[in-house]
Amino acid sequence: MNWMSITSIHPNTTIGATALIVPDLERSLAYYQHNIGLHLHRRANGQAALGVGGADLLILTEQRGAKSVRRHHTGLYHFAILVPSRVELARTLRHLIATQTPISGASDHAVSEALYLTDPDGHGIEIYRDRPREEWQFPDGQLTMTVDPFDMEGVLAETAGGAPAWEGLHPATVIGHVHLHVAQIPTTEHFYCEVLGFDLMARYGHAASFVSAGGYHHHLGLNTWAGVGAPPPPADAARLDWFALRFPDAAARQAVVDRLHAAGVPLVQDEQGWRVFDPSRNGIRLEIG
Repeated sequence: MNWMSITSIHPNTTIGATALIVPDLERSLAYYQHNIGLHLHRRANGQAALGVGGADLLILTEQRGAKSVRRHHTGLYHFAILVPSRVELARTLRHLIATQTPISGASDHAVSEALYLTDPDGHGIEIYRDRPREEWQFPDGQLTMTVDPFDMEGVLAETAGGAPAWEGLHPATVIGHVHLHVAQIPTTEHFYCEVLGFDLMARYGHAASFVSAGGYHHHLGLNTWAGVGAPPPPADAARLDWFALRFPDAAARQAVVDRLHAAGVPLVQDEQGWRVFDPSRNGIRLEIG
């Protein structure tokens, strides 16, 4: 099925780093390195970058005194760490069990299998693996994504014969998608689909939509589960700072910048690229990967 239109965002657009505000950098670094399996890339001036050895996947900025994530506000629902195989999901699950890391949920989404966690400040995390695209189903032209029981025994059986010692997440791990709390679905869909150029892949009632580039199941989840009309998070709370859209080249990014200018959406340019806010004040960096 061809999901692209002439105004679609470049099909090779992906999600880059997710940047979070945290109150205690040491505590967050301990969690994301020991429990999740990311590696420290660099640290300076109250900020740390983590990943798996290549591009940064997570940026943590310390704001001393910030309170835990506030509910009933826009912002991050979760950022999603995509591991390259079911075997790697099994290895990660075994590590989470061995370190007694609380897992808040687990689901089979038909297109993927996912584990859900919450960091010490209330930021949501998903760790998942994709099923091959040829297994995805499109009845009546809409992608099927389910919330079915997670096959715990089947996943763990992937490493029943033994696995290499845990040294962190696999080097091919990336940020697969970001799921956001937003204030309104119609204005948010317009921004991400009509302005940025993402393709609508699925819509669940009036409360959640999933959009992507290049026919992926979703690069962005958008929901009003925090409340229709929810305000942005307060400045004294742990929160999403921004997430990055990563374009394959300058021309692909410029096409989106031009559409933003044409729509009258304010942009700020800095040394890392362009920065913009969606209608719910979720920050986005437009970067060339």
